[in-house]
Amino acid sequence: MPPAPKPVAQDYQPVFFPKRQGGAGAAGGPEEPRTRIVVVGHVDHGKSTLIGRLLADTQSLPDGKIESVEKACREEGMPFEYAFLLDALLEEQAQNITIDTTRIGFRYEGQGFEIIDAPGHREFIKNMVTGAAAAEEAILLIDAKEGLKEQTRRHGLLLSLLGVSKVIVAVNKMDLVDWKEDRYRQLEKEIREYLGGLRIPPREVVPISAREGSNVKTPDSKRLGWWKGPTLLQALLSGVGRNEAQKEGPLRLVVQDVYRFDERRVIAGKLESGKIRVGDSLVFFPDRKSSKIRSIEDWGNPDPVRELGPGRSVAVTLEEQIFVERGHVGSHEQNPPVESRELKARIFWLDTEPLRLQSPVQLRLATQTVEARLVAIDRVVDAEKLEQKNDAREEVGRFEVAEVRIRCRRPLVYDAHERVESLGRFALQRGNRLGGGGIILEAEYPTSLAKAVTGEHLTWTEGRISQEARATHFGHEGAVIWLTGLSGSGKSTLAVALESLLFRRGIASMILDGDNLRHGLCADLGFSLEDRAENIRRAGEVAKLMAESGLVVISSLISPLQKERSGVRSACHSAGVGFAEVYVDASLEECEKRDPRGLYKKARKGEIRGFTGIDSPYEKPEKPDLILPTSKESVEISVQKLLQHVLAMVRLKDEDRESGEGPGGQI
Repeated sequence: MPPAPKPVAQDYQPVFFPKRQGGAGAAGGPEEPRTRIVVVGHVDHGKSTLIGRLLADTQSLPDGKIESVEKACREEGMPFEYAFLLDALLEEQAQNITIDTTRIGFRYEGQGFEIIDAPGHREFIKNMVTGAAAAEEAILLIDAKEGLKEQTRRHGLLLSLLGVSKVIVAVNKMDLVDWKEDRYRQLEKEIREYLGGLRIPPREVVPISAREGSNVKTPDSKRLGWWKGPTLLQALLSGVGRNEAQKEGPLRLVVQDVYRFDERRVIAGKLESGKIRVGDSLVFFPDRKSSKIRSIEDWGNPDPVRELGPGRSVAVTLEEQIFVERGHVGSHEQNPPVESRELKARIFWLDTEPLRLQSPVQLRLATQTVEARLVAIDRVVDAEKLEQKNDAREEVGRFEVAEVRIRCRRPLVYDAHERVESLGRFALQRGNRLGGGGIILEAEYPTSLAKAVTGEHLTWTEGRISQEARATHFGHEGAVIWLTGLSGSGKSTLAVALESLLFRRGIASMILDGDNLRHGLCADLGFSLEDRAENIRRAGEVAKLMAESGLVVISSLISPLQKERSGVRSACHSAGVGFAEVYVDASLEECEKRDPRGLYKKARKGEIRGFTGIDSPYEKPEKPDLILPTSKESVEISVQKLLQHVLAMVRLKDEDRESGEGPGGQI
C-alpha cells in the first residue's frame, strides 16, 4: 500500500489515489484517466507511422526502443521507420499491414491520452469497431496524394454509426504533394462535406507529414508557412477541455470496482458526465439503493476533494454501507438513467455468421455485461453499398447496419446516445468473438424516481421460469398490444377479431377492455384527468404482468394522453415485454356518425361531462407502431394489418423453438 497522507477527518485516511509516481497509481486501484483516441483511415495512409511519431515526439516510449528500431533499420539497409515502433510482429512487417488493435498511452502538456490504432485493411475492419466502441475522439487519416478512398469513407461511416462524433482529420504525407496549399484545400472541402453529411463535422483538418515530423508536435513554418492553425497535438489538447464541457449533464458514475480497506468500502469508477459533491445523495442502478457521499478522492491527488467534474476517475465512500458492485451506475435522484430490459438501437454487424432474431449475444455497455437477443429488425442498410434494404428481415448480415429492438436477460442501465455518449454505446459479443457494436437511439426516461427509491423493505419475488422459457413452451412471446383512439373508432371491434384469429393460430391471448376494468379493478375511479391517469396506470401494470406470463394482451382503452401511454410502454420495456401502440384512426366527425352507444349525443347535450373529444382532450400518438385508418378501410383490412404486425412481434421460428430451453430450463 502507498503511504497515507495526513488525515483530514478523525477516521479518514486516503488510500486510493496517491500522487503519480512513475506512472502507477495505488496497487489495485484504477489507472490514470486518459482521453481515448481511435486512429482510423485507409491502409497505407500512415497510421502506424503517425502513432510512432506521436510517441517519439512526446518521449512516451520505453528506454532503448528507438535505438533498437534504428539498429534494425540499419541492418536492413533502410531509413528509420516510425511505424516499426508499433509493429512488434515480424509477420506484420512482412505483410505491411497492421492486423490488430494496439493501445498505448502517452502524455502531452500534462494530459493523458490513450491511442487505439485501428487497422485499415478491409479484412480486419472488426478491430476498428473494437477501438471505436471505446473511443472518445477519432483521428481520421488521409493520404494527401491518394485522397479519400473507399476505406476512408467506410471508416467515417463507422465512426458515425458508433457515435464517435468528435473527429480530427489529419491530411498526411503533405511532402508527397510538395506541401501545396491548394491540394490541402481541395481535400479539406471534400472531407468536410462527407463527414458533415454523416453529422460528424471535423473540428480540425490539419495538414501534416508524420514521416518528416511536420506539424505533428512542432509547426513547420518553412514548408507549411501558409498554415495558421494548430499542430495535431495542439488540436488534441484543445479538445480535452471541450470534451469535458460537453460531458456536463446528468450525473453518471460508472462503477468499475469496489475495494475494501479495513472497515471502509471504496467505490471506484469514472464520472462519465455530471458532477458529484460531498453530501450528495446518490442512487445506484439497477438496485436503486441510495446513500450520501461521505468523501471523494481524485486520481493523482493525495488529498480528498469536495467536488469533482466529468471525465475524472474517482473513488467515493458512502455514509451508509449499501450493496454496490461493478456494473452499477450512480446517479442523482433527479435525471436518472433508464433501467430497462429492452432498448431501441442502431447496430453494425461484423461477424461472418449473421445475427438472427432470438439468437443470444453478450451486450457490453460501460462496465455492464448482459445476455441479450434481437427481437425485432425495423430497417437494414448495406454499409458497403450504402443502400437501404426494405424487405422483411430475420437476420442482420455482415457489414449491414440495422435499426433494431434488443431485449436483455436482466435490466440494463443506459442513456440515449445523444444524451450521454458513453452510456448510449455498446458492443455485441458472440462467445469470445466480437460481433459488432451500436448506439442507443431512444430512451424513455422515468418521470419520477421517488416511488422507486422508497419502499426499501419491499422486494420483488422472481419466479423460476424465465420469459424465454415460457415463450419456448407456448411457441410465442407475450406482448402488450395497446389499441388507442376515440370512442367509436373501432378499438373493441378490432380487439375481438384479433383475439379470435390469434386463438385459431394457437397463440394465447386476452382482451383487456377499459369498460370491463371499471367493473372491478378500477371501480373506485371516476373520470377526472387524475382518475383517468390512474386507470391507465393500473391497466398497464395488469397488461404487463399478463404479458410476462406469456399472454398476448390486447388492451382496448381510449387512453387519451401521450404521457400515460408512454408510461405503459416504458414499464413494459423495463420488464422486457414487447409493446405496440396501435392508433385506431377515425376522425371525431366519423366517430360521432357511428356513435354506437349514443354517448356523443349525451356529451353534446351536457349529460356526460369530461367526454374525450368533446370537452376532454385526446392527444394523437406521436410515433405509433401501427396506424389503422378505420374510416378509410374495411374492418377486414384493418384486422389483417393488425394480425400481421402482432405475429411478427410474438412468433418464434421453428429453429428457435427447437434450440431453446424447455419449461423451467432457464431460470
